[in-house]
Amino acid sequence: MDATAFYVAGAEVHGSGEVTVTHPWDGRTVGRTTWAREDQVEAAVAAAAEVAEEAAALPAHLRAAALDHVSRRLAERRQEIAELITAENGKPIKWASVEVDRAVSVFRWAAEEARRFSGDLQRLDTDPGGAGRIAVVTRVPRGPVLGISPFNFPLNLVAHKVAPALAVGAPIVLKPAPATPLTALLLGSLLAETDLPAGMFSVLPLPNERAAGLVGDPRLPVVSFTGSGRVGAQIRRAAPDKHVTLELGGNAAVLVCGDYGSDEDLDWAATRIATFGTYQAGQSCIAVQRVLVHQGLDLLPRLVRAVESLRTGDPADPAVEVGPMISEEAARRVESWVDAAVAAGATVVTGGKRDGTTYAPTILTDVPADAKVVAEEVFGPVIVVSEVASDEAGFTAINDSAYGLQAGVFTHSLQTAFAAHRRLQVGGVIVGDVPSYRADQMPYGGVKGSGVGREGVASAMADYTEPRVMVLTGVEL
Repeated sequence: MDATAFYVAGAEVHGSGEVTVTHPWDGRTVGRTTWAREDQVEAAVAAAAEVAEEAAALPAHLRAAALDHVSRRLAERRQEIAELITAENGKPIKWASVEVDRAVSVFRWAAEEARRFSGDLQRLDTDPGGAGRIAVVTRVPRGPVLGISPFNFPLNLVAHKVAPALAVGAPIVLKPAPATPLTALLLGSLLAETDLPAGMFSVLPLPNERAAGLVGDPRLPVVSFTGSGRVGAQIRRAAPDKHVTLELGGNAAVLVCGDYGSDEDLDWAATRIATFGTYQAGQSCIAVQRVLVHQGLDLLPRLVRAVESLRTGDPADPAVEVGPMISEEAARRVESWVDAAVAAGATVVTGGKRDGTTYAPTILTDVPADAKVVAEEVFGPVIVVSEVASDEAGFTAINDSAYGLQAGVFTHSLQTAFAAHRRLQVGGVIVGDVPSYRADQMPYGGVKGSGVGREGVASAMADYTEPRVMVLTGVEL
């Protein structure tokens, strides 16, 4: 099996030290690449810095055409790319196909946004001193972007860094997750088919410990990172003078309100919670982790049935909904957290078993508030169910967290929906559904330990740029 090339300034290269990518389900080798050498990293960063001025001046039609091309090519190779995601990540082919479709949309949105990224006019004659003056306000790239992406969405979370950067005319140096580099390299091959100038993009396989050099490099003034809170905090400390966007995850909560009590309502809530507490094997920062149920609602038996009906197994099987975790180490960590919760008094209602890299979809009750499966991000297929005396108590419980990414509120009440939006300390409130819903064009990010800044194509474009004002004098309005 030949090693897959990576990209330095848009050109295919090979490095040193072979990287073997294995399938989380059965451990077989699915591909190989190499680590980027120090001289190749330097060449990538130098090329990004050198092309930055040219990139910022690229016509909108050229940037949009490149993004449109990538969107089309992703759609054309949908099945192949989905199978690659499944092979290196372990997520069921069902969810891998959804991920490809979302990336198609992200690049399409970026192409559209690139065409309308025009700035605005402000009349200044609102005061006598501004008579005859008008301001032209545009946004210009802050400079080359360093994108650091995680393993759990090896295509779409890469897309959320690459597409907005190219849309605004900012070069990007991407470091994909070491466990899942192959999908990012395939995306690099599609970018290489475009007419973007050399230096606009590089995709560098690097071990995580070598990312510090890139984070500290002053030629990369923007850092966009998705991953753990611990690493995010290290990046903020290491790059205090840079513009940093951090998406750091959370322990997403759902509140099932008192008015949501019909059989139809509870069946819907149970199905959605079961599905999105365990999809991606729970390895999603907005997977349902905490479920807060208004006292008296008969949700738990329905949720147990829904979870137990989920099919686990070989992720290549289209019927499988819950596949393996990224590694046995990750599955063992989840196992240890659940075991610790049980030792502290929690009850395993269903699941609670590990088989190699697979951790069974699990429901826990009676969990102490300070247990890791409640207080931290479990990042596994574990759902903790608790009762609350009122909707207000549910809001309080959701906010009793170091994190604040998204929350779901099952209610029919418009007043409750607006109260949740006002009260909940999160980046997004999903009413009538789980917190796992994300439209790729909407602002996405969190507060508290869940990070800083927003993704979503237009939001990331704003993050990667800064305003520049030109005042015209002697203009008759």
